[in-house]
Amino acid sequence: MLTLTTLNNASPQDFVSLLDGTYEHSPWIAERAAAARPFQSLAHLKHELARVVREAAPDEQLGLIRAHPELAGKAMVSKSLTAESTNEQSKAGLTDCTPEEFARIQQLNADYNAKFGWPFILAVRGPRGQGLPRAEIITTFARRLAGHPDFERAECLRNIHRIAEIRLNDKFGVTPTLGDQVWDWAEALAVHSDPGFKEQGQLTVTYLTEAHLACAAQLRQWMLECGFDEVTVDALGNVVGDYHGTGDKRLLTGSHYDTVRNGGKYDGRLGILVPMVCVRELKRQGRRLPFDLEVVGFAEEEGQRFKATFLGSGALIGRFKPAWLDELDAEGVSMRKAMLAAGLPANLESINALQRDPARYLGFVEVHIEQGPVLNEMDLPLGVVTSINGNVRYLCEVTGMASHAGTTPMDRRRDAAAAVAELILYVERRAGSVPDVVGKGLEPSAVTVGTVGMLQVPAGSINVIPGRCLFSLDLRATTNEARDALDADVQAELRRICERRGLHWTLTQTESASAAPSDPAWQQRWEAVVVGLGLPVHRMPSGAGHDAMKLHEAMPQAMLFLRGANSGISHNPLESITNDDAQLCVQAFQGLLESL
Repeated sequence: MLTLTTLNNASPQDFVSLLDGTYEHSPWIAERAAAARPFQSLAHLKHELARVVREAAPDEQLGLIRAHPELAGKAMVSKSLTAESTNEQSKAGLTDCTPEEFARIQQLNADYNAKFGWPFILAVRGPRGQGLPRAEIITTFARRLAGHPDFERAECLRNIHRIAEIRLNDKFGVTPTLGDQVWDWAEALAVHSDPGFKEQGQLTVTYLTEAHLACAAQLRQWMLECGFDEVTVDALGNVVGDYHGTGDKRLLTGSHYDTVRNGGKYDGRLGILVPMVCVRELKRQGRRLPFDLEVVGFAEEEGQRFKATFLGSGALIGRFKPAWLDELDAEGVSMRKAMLAAGLPANLESINALQRDPARYLGFVEVHIEQGPVLNEMDLPLGVVTSINGNVRYLCEVTGMASHAGTTPMDRRRDAAAAVAELILYVERRAGSVPDVVGKGLEPSAVTVGTVGMLQVPAGSINVIPGRCLFSLDLRATTNEARDALDADVQAELRRICERRGLHWTLTQTESASAAPSDPAWQQRWEAVVVGLGLPVHRMPSGAGHDAMKLHEAMPQAMLFLRGANSGISHNPLESITNDDAQLCVQAFQGLLESL
């Protein structure tokens, strides 16, 4: 098997020869990457090879894509594929296609080449390295055929890097066993889904449903098997595992196991499964840390069933609101009744008893899938979070006058929808006017984003000027000051638009959350372990909310992001990670524990 020592000490010519076949018919990639030696780790090597491709000229990138064969194409039929491609297409079962599957793939190949001018590239050995089912390959092929050429070209390159990663694992005899365990657990946990969704093959787990309780039971069982000394399900349904240490302090970690409707398998759950693997390895080694490690699978974060969020993590800092017990779900079931049905005490005394004493804790750390495209586009498996965005949300209404679309002159209209359209464009300009320096590798002073995600013209008609327009506002920023400035400017602009157009408007605030900057010392620890893995440090804000922003109110916190596949999409069935990235995430967490 190839080793880094051999590769680092090889002549330039031998270096290229040793990596032959990693990138299909493209030795220039290895030739340029050789200058980055010595490689500290296999992850370092993979990153440098990807960097060479990312910095290559567009025609070189296109040449790399065109060097790859079609899936189940002429080269496979004529048996003229490279050994690597033959192995990959065989593991995915493409050599055993039914006549119908083969015909479908041939048509997709023809359509794809006609649209884009290059072959469709997919890492058919998949995120676990075992091979994708043919049905999934065909579905992915059809989905990406509808994509934009610029995106599809980048997606082809990302799949080429995944192909290269698996080929390098084979050359080095490396199996990401820890990452495999995280991936396998996530798959197993995803079999539990709420009624009405499970039948459609969708993942939905809302608070205290049968699927939710099954997830809690499964996590508890796995924690016991991993070697946690104590595992309990508390008064809110949090699954709490404690691995005893030799000191008086504790490190708190974890994330949530509930999901959004028709969501993904890794949002939240990754932050439970990664530290579970770490505890399992510590137990196998007979090792104890100089502090307790407390891993919590938070029962609720998403707010999908009841109008309450962060139930699990909020209770740990004494932020559970008594009124929540009387909240009703869509079926008219109160939270109190749901808790009693689940065997939970449903009383404030038990819930309040969950509050932790911050003086006992070193801090809170959380690993989480990024839920965005940044790391994926930069070919980076890990990112260090600098701050969790603060946000403010509104439900809004603009009222004008509904009137005939044909008889009302343009200068006499009181069009509510046109006013909101103006505001949407202003939100886009104003939020985008704060320089987003994150992608440039610089430390952001503030990053703002603004979204109108819901838009409705009640009782609208094709020939009626809109008299009412309902919409939402979601304004976020890395600092409270930037969030508040964005909020003030957007409200001022709405006022100006409505006054100019003779309209009325209302804003109803539905949520406000403060920004949660990472604790500098804990952020630096994450940065140090990323460097220790041979990867560059990429600092980035979190645009999404996390349990860490609640724990931030009581103790130091810092987060580590893991790259998401499929362009980083999340809250979606396409949410995905690879076993290799999960392996690096576990190793980073292990490094963090060692650093303490």
